[in-house]
Amino acid sequence: MSSHDHAEDPRNTTVLVWMNGRLVPRGEAVVSILDSGFLMGDGIWEGLRLHNGKVPFLDAHLDRLEENARALALELGWTRDGIRAAIDETVAANGMVDGVHMRLMVTRGLKTTPFQGTAVNVGGPTRILLAEWKDPPAELFERGMSVVTVPIRRGRPDVQDPAWNSHSKLNCVSASIAAARAGGDEGLMLDPHGFVATCNSTHFFVVRRGELLTSTGRYCLRGVTRQAVLDVAREAGIPTRECDFPLTWVYGAQEAFCTGTYAGIIPVNNVDGRTYDLPGPITARLSALYRERIAREVGG
Repeated sequence: MSSHDHAEDPRNTTVLVWMNGRLVPRGEAVVSILDSGFLMGDGIWEGLRLHNGKVPFLDAHLDRLEENARALALELGWTRDGIRAAIDETVAANGMVDGVHMRLMVTRGLKTTPFQGTAVNVGGPTRILLAEWKDPPAELFERGMSVVTVPIRRGRPDVQDPAWNSHSKLNCVSASIAAARAGGDEGLMLDPHGFVATCNSTHFFVVRRGELLTSTGRYCLRGVTRQAVLDVAREAGIPTRECDFPLTWVYGAQEAFCTGTYAGIIPVNNVDGRTYDLPGPITARLSALYRERIAREVGG
């Protein structure tokens, strides 16, 4: 079980992928070995979800994309209207309405030779939108995920800013591998000071003595779903804090869950062998509130 578990859908083998202004069959959607994303992990991306033919929180995703691009001096070559048009074109061409997950990617594009320096880049960015029929299974929410604390830490922003949603994900890949080898579904990563930061592919929350806690956000991606959950919790009057907290508070918590664009709110059944009853009452309430927020976003 993982935060991105899904049943295989044969339709995904023939989806049309948007690449630099053209729709091409998935099997032909390839990039050069000299693309910056392949060579250097030099690119940024967003995960998007399609509900009722619309993408909830799209502006928040595009805010993050543009902020990351500016920080990395990466020319997107793609306006917001252009991105919306690409989404509309892709889902229409594939006949998609619901149960769809999308990966929007922009790399710095082609290089004339393998080298880090951007002076050898030519031709502008590579822009891709891949949409797939992909739904989390009911078992993911019924059983919940097993989370394991891993030795790989989140880095400081003066090394590689953990807020960047970049193609350079080796620290998260390492955390995922460490969690899997320890028998977990997701790896819980600490910050440089030993406080809880985030999971390798999702954001992490606990409920302790009736209060909802998550990290300060200094050492994790600026999560769109994370923020939506914080917003609905505060609107509902649930005591909520973004703060530094140790593993001891996690082990002593009554509930835990993870958040992400793909699956929304995923209950956690244990962290490092400390178990939680499922479903937790606050987790269940937040799941309902989050679904309502999605419905308001897409008008469904």
